[in-house]
Amino acid sequence: MKYGLKVEAEKIPDQERVFTPEALDFILDLEDYFGHRRRELMEDRAQRQKELDATGKLDFPTETAGIRAADWTVRPAPEDLLDRRVEITGPVDRKMIINALNSGANVFMADFEDSSTPTWENLVKGQINLMDANTRRISFFDPSNGKEYKLNDKTAVLMVRPRGLHMEEKHLLLEGEPLSASFFDFGLYLFHNAKVLRERGTGPYYYLPKMESYHEVQLWSEVISHAEDALNLPRGTVRVTVLIETITAAFQMDEILSVLRDHIVGLNCGRWDYIFNFIKRFSQHKSFVLPDRDTVTMQSHFLRSYSQLLIKTCHKRKAFAMGGMAAQIPIKNDEAANRMAMEKVGADKKREAEDGHDGTWVAHPGLVPVARAMFDRYMPMANQLDKLRTDVNVTAQDLLTVPQGEVTEAGVRKNINVGILYMRAWLGGNGCVPLYNLMEDAATAEISRTQLWQWRHHKVMMKDGRVLNDELMLELMKQETMKLTGELGRDKHLHDASLLFRDMVMAEKLDEFLTTKAYEMVLAYEKEPANKAKQA
Repeated sequence: MKYGLKVEAEKIPDQERVFTPEALDFILDLEDYFGHRRRELMEDRAQRQKELDATGKLDFPTETAGIRAADWTVRPAPEDLLDRRVEITGPVDRKMIINALNSGANVFMADFEDSSTPTWENLVKGQINLMDANTRRISFFDPSNGKEYKLNDKTAVLMVRPRGLHMEEKHLLLEGEPLSASFFDFGLYLFHNAKVLRERGTGPYYYLPKMESYHEVQLWSEVISHAEDALNLPRGTVRVTVLIETITAAFQMDEILSVLRDHIVGLNCGRWDYIFNFIKRFSQHKSFVLPDRDTVTMQSHFLRSYSQLLIKTCHKRKAFAMGGMAAQIPIKNDEAANRMAMEKVGADKKREAEDGHDGTWVAHPGLVPVARAMFDRYMPMANQLDKLRTDVNVTAQDLLTVPQGEVTEAGVRKNINVGILYMRAWLGGNGCVPLYNLMEDAATAEISRTQLWQWRHHKVMMKDGRVLNDELMLELMKQETMKLTGELGRDKHLHDASLLFRDMVMAEKLDEFLTTKAYEMVLAYEKEPANKAKQA
């Protein structure tokens, strides 16, 4: 490598396609210009957390009232993003990309973030797979079923989600320091694909995750404009949708649209991360304790308020308001249970379409027809930008109203079980896991982790009258771990996942992200002789 760059990973076949000298220059330029700002913004998050720990209060920023009051709109969306009624998401593995692009969805979001474990192999092969998809040369032969997978003539529009600003790429060091994972994912995809995408009449489109303030979004705006200039791309070539999946960002949606107005096409209700972030940001306050995860639905007042405010804000600014993820997956061999699950998905999508969302997310190709049927029925036009929702008046209190409900032993056990099982799969390189007829990713596992920490920290009383103290939590975790060991047998990933999950639930201070600590384990695995031999 060059310019003080060092790769802390075994070589992946064909990685030279990704790491050309010019591509390396490009991502190093992004890091050189913006790396220090990114680190400062992460320090700002820590300071903001201290303030929330002390006050438990949050409101719309007074310094940006003028932006909220002014009359302005974002740049019009490109033609192939005018109708986004059904979007499917998933990791960047080769078979998944082909199946998702062929799924009948309008958009496929290829995900380097919450549904992908950031192993070096996943990251490098993911970039190669996307390059091949954009040149229409991608194919995959599955030896397990003897089937060849190729792209249909008509496919979904491709979008890419890079990792969040908090993540670092520790496989690639510059003078001994890791690069931004966001700039790594964003920059490599843009460098290798912008030209071919434009030639095909589309463009480099992204989803941007986990932003917590318009200041962080401003950084992204400058990164994107700088990247466009460096590649001689017209302003507005890169188009993005921002996920509103943090409680602080929900108070700054106008500001986010404003600072990104040259590049943004919409906002998305990232409902699972939003719940996780809500718990995390108010973790020190007992008045913000949430009940069992399964009872916190989009019908809950604070979530319904957030989704309707997002619609109103977006449509006022001529931006798309995307609905949330349906995590259900088809249930085989149980027709009655499958029918109930699909009815639940249909009701959720009906609500979104009637409220005014311009599209929605699904996690499985089998849900595409269900979501499409509802949006076709209740959104006959390409979108609903003309549905201004002037009837919506959301206050700070609406966004902070905690749903009532109970904490049950079953809810505690489910969080433990799902959290450990998900982390077991994540440590094994798979960040998107079907569990109990739901597609779990890092966001849903984070809800499990933070709820358990919150309940233990505040010693909540469960429905049966017992106090969920440290002793009881440890006992329940021990029982669930033993049960999983009995069902699955002993393996390294289960062992490590259970220890990591236990330690983070029992920690004195709530960790920001589960995946940052788990990432260190993945890096250690990759250095083990067996893994080196496998990659070689």
